[in-house]
Amino acid sequence: MYMSADVRDLEQDQLVADVFARACSSRSILEHITGRWGTLALAALAEGPFRFNALRRRVDGVSEKMLAQTLQTLERDGFVHREAQPTIPPRVEYSLTPSGREAAEKLLELIDFVEGKVPEVARARARYDEAKAQRQQ
Repeated sequence: MYMSADVRDLEQDQLVADVFARACSSRSILEHITGRWGTLALAALAEGPFRFNALRRRVDGVSEKMLAQTLQTLERDGFVHREAQPTIPPRVEYSLTPSGREAAEKLLELIDFVEGKVPEVARARARYDEAKAQRQQ
């Protein structure tokens, strides 16, 4: 049976998302946003638009291939906007969409939390490693 795009969109809007359900598409969206490179790309783009190589320098350690794949995925999900200007060489700039800005704000809160907990986590790891070493003796 053929359904128009409008009908399919309406049905999609009426679905109840449940990230704990294996088949729910929200799970893959969450993975795209919270994967290592997705999180870092969104957080970097919260600083403003970036050209590809500048973004790659900002997200230290990401390969060109992984950054390209990450940006394509985030663009497909509606979090990143890619603007290609018809110049020679082509000038491509990436920025956040309104949904991307919203996601980035939440990620930045988590990043601030994690960075603030680094000393506490380091102490917890040291205690854990020491206790584990004593158990193995």
